[in-house]
Amino acid sequence: MQNFIELLKENDLLKIIEEPLDVELEIPHLAYIEAKKERGKALLFTNAVSKKEHKNYQFKVLMNTFCNEKALNLAFGRDYKEVSAEISKLLKLHIPTNFKAKVDFFMKLLTLKNVPPKRMHAKYRKYDFQTLHSLDELPILKTWEHDGGKFITMGQVYTQSPDKTQNNLGMYRLQVSGKNELLMHWQIHKDGANFYKEYKKAGLKQMPVSIAIGGDPLYIWCAQAPLPKGIFELLLYGFIKKTPAKLTPCENGIFVPFDSDIVLEGYVNLDEFKIEGPFGDHTGFYTPKEPFPVMKIEKISVKENAIYQATVVGKPPLEDKFMALGTERIFLPLLQSTICDLIDYKMPENGVFHNLILAKIRTNYPAHAKQLMHAFWGIGQMSFVKHAIFVDENAPDLEDYDALINYILNRFSTKNLLISEGICDQLDHSSPHACFGGKAGLDATRDFKADKLELLKDKDLKRLFNEEQIVDLKQFYTQTQNPIVCVLVKKKERLKRLFKRLLKFKKHFRIIVFLDSDNKLANPYMLVWRVVNNIDALRDIFIEEEVVGIDASAKGALEDYTRIWPKQTDCSKKVIEDLISRKILKNDTKLFKKFEIF
Repeated sequence: MQNFIELLKENDLLKIIEEPLDVELEIPHLAYIEAKKERGKALLFTNAVSKKEHKNYQFKVLMNTFCNEKALNLAFGRDYKEVSAEISKLLKLHIPTNFKAKVDFFMKLLTLKNVPPKRMHAKYRKYDFQTLHSLDELPILKTWEHDGGKFITMGQVYTQSPDKTQNNLGMYRLQVSGKNELLMHWQIHKDGANFYKEYKKAGLKQMPVSIAIGGDPLYIWCAQAPLPKGIFELLLYGFIKKTPAKLTPCENGIFVPFDSDIVLEGYVNLDEFKIEGPFGDHTGFYTPKEPFPVMKIEKISVKENAIYQATVVGKPPLEDKFMALGTERIFLPLLQSTICDLIDYKMPENGVFHNLILAKIRTNYPAHAKQLMHAFWGIGQMSFVKHAIFVDENAPDLEDYDALINYILNRFSTKNLLISEGICDQLDHSSPHACFGGKAGLDATRDFKADKLELLKDKDLKRLFNEEQIVDLKQFYTQTQNPIVCVLVKKKERLKRLFKRLLKFKKHFRIIVFLDSDNKLANPYMLVWRVVNNIDALRDIFIEEEVVGIDASAKGALEDYTRIWPKQTDCSKKVIEDLISRKILKNDTKLFKKFEIF
């Protein structure tokens, strides 16, 4: 970590903040805003304090480690695109037919010798460690005003199967629930949770877990990589770095990287649960209070000059944008090995990755795109994707969003919508059920000639609708065959009823999206974020008379929604104003407005 901080400095990617700043809200809010800047940097806070506890921490705090593509490449030690190309070549290895081909074949295989992690004796730890008495000595952050407490947000969680034949590295949030106690938020689909079930089935009472913080930043990237079950994530570290991850044992039998800055050792009690949350998560909404397993910390080791690494999650864009970029590119060849007609895919950050995916494919027969949608929904973490849009090989580049949207809307048809159901991320709030709900796919690989609409100006369309519930509306992409009408409402009924009444004006629109009245029609980036977060396709997409209605409003009693609809993650205005008055933060009203900071 010290070496990486020097690399960030050398590349002008680090901002050092020496003013005393509170671990509650102040440090996270600064990191949150910095991550949204076009040239945002990593932040090193050298003077973390707790105003509530009248405490100064001895450890520095690093945030926004993966602040841009260059920082991602520095963490990899090479260009992430090079890693992707190398995986693609390995997947295309054939039986060699001549001597040179045989040499090339074995040379490629030889590069894999450093992939497996290397276990070292504890005496090989490079640094002298000191022992802390409690978690209170670490500058653990409270990110959002309504969070249930302090959370470790960039912990590398190391676990193993009961028979010790399989190891796993995950990245799960960890709420502090006592001086030496954490709540382990592993979602039901995660490998850590699967190991937990194995320990429980074996009749064991506790499960060893170690949490590393800091060290080589590539460890934390590997922790979130969507590898198949049973593959230890640090194999990916060895493949990328061309040197094995070096691990040393904890007293509980779990191995962690020898260069970790901070190591928490202990056990998860299999029969003890406490209420965890709420927590403002990467969807940009708070996840609810729920019971999660309790981890008892038995030892806390820190190296000299340890760095506490943390991240902030909430409304996009944040540093997970660049972490996901590496994942997206590196795992493309692996997806292509299963979905052979996949040319490319993209996870827009304002679709918070699992809420929206774009894919470009080669189409060879009718309904090919719909076949591949089902394939996506059946593969690993891709199965969490809620909304998928597929285009053909003639479509614009998937990163050219404006051209791509034009292309899609010129080929849109209700006949090419696929509404399905499947598992969802446990953090998803839109479904009436936890962990599963509606999914939607759009096949934009086929061209449809729609009847020409009679377009009206926004004010005239609103006047024509003449509905008391409609506060405002705006039409987008009116140059296409299928413009999108976004309507702000103060709803008094199920919006499907309003949609049906508006169908008599269908010659003026074909796609209509309903949102709550507090949305900003001038901010399409955040409109997309809110729409893909707030809809369950089975309940909220209406298709009648070749017209599509989408209810992206908050749900409640009107929709028989019995879960608690969450608040979104907004910064504390009081904290922001205080940081501005202290000249620690620039009053960038344009940025605040663009990303709805408040």
